[in-house]
Amino acid sequence: MARFNVKIVAAAVVGMAISFSPATLYAQATAAVEIKPDGPLEDVGREQTLVLGWSISSPVGVTNPWAVPGYSSSEGNSVMWEGLMYYGIFNDEDIPWLAESIAYTSDDFTSLRIKLNPMAKWSDGVPVTAKDVVFTMEGQMNNELLRFNKSFNTFVETITTVDDLTVDLTFKVPAPRFKFDVLTLKFDTGMPIVPAHGFEGIDNVNEYAGGTEIPHSGPYELVAWNQNQKIFNLREDWWAVEAGLNDLPDVKRVIVVNLGGQIGQNMDTVAQRLVNNEMDSALDMRSAVIANILRQNPKITTHSGSEPPYGYLDWWPNALWMNTQTGPFADVRVRRAVSLGVNRQQVNDVLYEGAEIATTVPFPLFPGLQKFMDTPEVQALVAKYEPGKFDLDESAELMAEAGYAKNGDGFWEKDGQTVDSTINGFEGIHSDIVPVLVDMLRRAGFDAATNFGTDAFQNMADGKPGLYMFGHGASLKDPFSTLDFFNSRNAGTPGEPVGAYQFARYSNPEYDDILNKMAVIPADHPDFPGLAAQALEIYWRDQINVPVIQWLHRIAYNQTYWENWPTAANVGVGVNGAFWHKTALLVVSNLKTAE
Repeated sequence: MARFNVKIVAAAVVGMAISFSPATLYAQATAAVEIKPDGPLEDVGREQTLVLGWSISSPVGVTNPWAVPGYSSSEGNSVMWEGLMYYGIFNDEDIPWLAESIAYTSDDFTSLRIKLNPMAKWSDGVPVTAKDVVFTMEGQMNNELLRFNKSFNTFVETITTVDDLTVDLTFKVPAPRFKFDVLTLKFDTGMPIVPAHGFEGIDNVNEYAGGTEIPHSGPYELVAWNQNQKIFNLREDWWAVEAGLNDLPDVKRVIVVNLGGQIGQNMDTVAQRLVNNEMDSALDMRSAVIANILRQNPKITTHSGSEPPYGYLDWWPNALWMNTQTGPFADVRVRRAVSLGVNRQQVNDVLYEGAEIATTVPFPLFPGLQKFMDTPEVQALVAKYEPGKFDLDESAELMAEAGYAKNGDGFWEKDGQTVDSTINGFEGIHSDIVPVLVDMLRRAGFDAATNFGTDAFQNMADGKPGLYMFGHGASLKDPFSTLDFFNSRNAGTPGEPVGAYQFARYSNPEYDDILNKMAVIPADHPDFPGLAAQALEIYWRDQINVPVIQWLHRIAYNQTYWENWPTAANVGVGVNGAFWHKTALLVVSNLKTAE
């Protein structure tokens, strides 16, 4: 067994941990540390090894989900950690896991009971009990650095151990989404359960790396990690097999190969390694790249097989965000003029072979959300605001009304300044869409350019001049969670950085009042659709940001060694196929050796 047990010294890690889909970035200034097994690893053969490609940037040895900054669930660690429950988006079903059930015990959503699976065990054989659940929840509540600290302090009144397998929660206010938003793992969100005994004697849980020593409940354990790769081996005694939740995985070893650079770089090289069967899957790719992969290797497939759009709908619709507090984009007329300069039909035609991927809303159009969009109230708003309209003349009228005039270069100018419309984004995932948008905006008179530099995210966080190509990762069933990004509490402090999904810095008490009413009722409450429509109306009226595209995960699945990838034709347990999401455990553990 490998031996590694260190602390992350805060001063040794430079920068801020940034969590967003599809990437988690860290700046690291520490000397490389290598985790080595005590002896040579058993040769399990390529046919029992799953090889995944990702840019690994978190500090070597960080497997503790509470290590902040430093931990990433995107780089293989999700095969170690489990949640109380998973959610299968393509089946629209909960998947009970560490918990046999999670159920509200009051009609007003002010109390909830968790019943644990009695067979759940940690990797060291210690049972998973209510003590672990309470420890996890109290840790979130008391530690401001942890992801769900605000959620627990906003909603949770009490956390009570009923017996070894039962935990009761009471809430300060109705919390109809707490079970789904916090306690359920889906896409790249949700709270994993950590072992209480694994943190005994740890003075600072945020500095504890975890390494190979930390007990975990998932089927794989870390055995090696250096600057080139991470290696996880299967635990044959994984509790879920005896519990009847899962077959013993065919995958005996998982290797996450470090692609180097920023997430999404070097994709041509990655594509060739997939074609050569050196890798089984990697980060999602642009349409032209994955189409070429499919032509070169018939053993490779995608969620939609070999047909466009080569992927599935992700939860991360992308928009052009902007700082609404200061500069030209503080004027709603300028924001609306930008939207009118975006030709969404051309986006569909040029980038998606006519598929309707361009969007006018910040949430993904999964069935529950599409149902909301189809309501008469929302369709009336579509007719009123025409959020997808492309009209350069109307755009120009709004800019003139806002006091701008075109200069000799054809750009809108006011007080000697053009409208800095540089689009900050990420080359690996935006290299197809951003240049198209830049060309459109320049034709509309905006001083647009591309910035794929390493400062792109920090520019967004700092509210620097320009536009920010970024997604919205929240809503899956109803629009509340995404619309709540624009609540005034997320507006931040002028001049100070904000977190992901707060880039708009929007503040409006009228909007807040609507969101506060939505927060305490479920989506099937008779008042919910009307309130949601009111909030969406303000979103469109104030053009809080400019939605551009629904996000697609176009992931290559190599079937040379592994079959049973989750696809449209093979939904399986219903989770998406992104191995960098928190549902990765269910993807990997259900792969089957190719015949």
